[in-house]
Amino acid sequence: QVQLVESGGGLVQAGGSLRLSCAASGRTFRNSAMAWFRQAPGKERDLVAAISWSGANTYYTDSVKGRFTISRDNAKNTMYLQMNSLKPEDTAVYYCNAVYGSSYYPLFDSWGQGTQVTVSS
Repeated sequence: QVQLVESGGGLVQAGGSLRLSCAASGRTFRNSAMAWFRQAPGKERDLVAAISWSGANTYYTDSVKGRFTISRDNAKNTMYLQMNSLKPEDTAVYYCNAVYGSSYYPLFDSWGQGTQVTVSS
């Protein structure tokens, strides 16, 4: 099992930037693909971006391509999400998790507390 702690969220105006961090404990992190998910009020949790265990391969959902960048530092057991050109529709609680499979299914049933991102218009 791995513990995941998200941070870096906040309130920002449209067009602004934020950098989220996901700190992971446990050896699983370094051997696992990881991903960011987000959940807006009243909606399901959706995949935002994913990164392979080595960092060589990444995936982005269409709505964030060209604006968000996912990265990881395995030496620090930390994953990041750089979010630029933020839009009000990016407002959500952001979560991280290890993932598996070609569809990036969440590996752990237990989620962290998430970090709130609010983008004002």
